[in-house]
Amino acid sequence: MSITDTLEYRKATKDDLLRIIGMLANDRLGKNREKTGEEIAEGYARFFDMISVDINNDIYVVEHESSIIGTFQLTFIPSISFGGHWRAHVESVRVATTYRGQGIGTAMMNKICAMAADRNCLMVQLTSNKQRKEAIEFYKRLGFEASHEGFKKYL
Repeated sequence: MSITDTLEYRKATKDDLLRIIGMLANDRLGKNREKTGEEIAEGYARFFDMISVDINNDIYVVEHESSIIGTFQLTFIPSISFGGHWRAHVESVRVATTYRGQGIGTAMMNKICAMAADRNCLMVQLTSNKQRKEAIEFYKRLGFEASHEGFKKYL
């Protein structure tokens, strides 16, 4: 049996926040922007609460043998284009460092696509920082196309 056959997916709880934040911080981009430590920074808890009550937005954790080894945020967006439809937008996809290279990211993305299909979404969309070359190649291998140029303006 493969490790991907034993994965459990569930909506995150506030008790999961330290582990989630740790995974977000555990890369060269996240280490400089996430606030880690013994206590949860106020902003994380406040925005977690907002996400938790939004019926079209959730943060998930992925468990293996009762340990959190992955996370992602999935938002369903009603869209007026294409004649009106749902889009699924995925953010903050992370697999714990010691579990990478075992197909867990692929299993997570397959689960995300299945969840989007269950909600009758026309598409799953995501962005990946251009510095994350390995992540970009990973998404391409899964059939995602770099069809648009993304823009951000920090305020």
